[in-house]
Amino acid sequence: MVTPQGVGRDPLPAESNKKGPFLTPGEIRELAARLGVTPTKKLGQNFVHDPNTVRRIVTAAGLSPDDVAVEVGPGLGSLTLALLPAVAHVHAVEIDPVLAEALPQTVADHCGPDVAGRLTVHRADALRVTAADLADPAPTALVANLPYNVAVPVVLHLLAELPSLRHGLVMVQKEVADRLVAGPGSKVYGIPSVKLAWYATARSAGKVPPNVFWPVPNVDSGLVAFTRREPPRPDVPRSRVFAVVDAAFAQRRKTLRAALAGWAGGADRAAAALVTAGVDPSARGESLTVEQFAAIAASAPSGTSGAE
Repeated sequence: MVTPQGVGRDPLPAESNKKGPFLTPGEIRELAARLGVTPTKKLGQNFVHDPNTVRRIVTAAGLSPDDVAVEVGPGLGSLTLALLPAVAHVHAVEIDPVLAEALPQTVADHCGPDVAGRLTVHRADALRVTAADLADPAPTALVANLPYNVAVPVVLHLLAELPSLRHGLVMVQKEVADRLVAGPGSKVYGIPSVKLAWYATARSAGKVPPNVFWPVPNVDSGLVAFTRREPPRPDVPRSRVFAVVDAAFAQRRKTLRAALAGWAGGADRAAAALVTAGVDPSARGESLTVEQFAAIAASAPSGTSGAE
């Protein structure tokens, strides 16, 4: 991890010498040029340069002063600067070594050394971080502008890995946001919708236009807010429920009796499990709630894929 003392030059000596609290578009380009950073699609790098947008994200996240935020992909630090004054601590998880090394100094320059002391930068892949990596202090909120290409896996991984997370707000591609908050019966309801619902209740928190980013993406972004809840069936392993979800949506046009045949070891066995769970075997996956998927998993016959 990287701390303010780990950067190449000392923090500014006095609070009165700090820069403004937000990065302007010009400062973002200047900082990127100084660091030799060129945004890449591979890492999903689109940096927010609009102060109003980062203020909006922090406000919509519903943070309290005792929250400990985890931010994935802080990049050049626009959102980090807005988060730090609002919470007790920020864990910033950054995979790019140059950006990870530079972030503490950027925060010290703009917020002063006292606020910078509330930041811990982890040079790591968010899909591989564990609760032990972020244990001191344990995160209570996820607030991030997530790279488009890994947004759903990151959210699901962190909710699984960090039981201390109580709530959060993420900015993702608008299409992905719609899927995450969709309910049964929606055309975009699918695997991300059900798996997020296992962990949390989610809602849309608005749309974000492309022109607040550098470089400008060719799609809109969306904000998704979520609040942790107890799993609908704590007695059924999550892996077993997710195996049912994956099978049900692998062939969306098929009835559940047919779609779950491979999972159950035959169409008749699938139908029996569905009837036991109180689900119509002729229904399709997009019509079921997460509670119904859990009920099917609980009714899995012996030898079923994913059953324990």
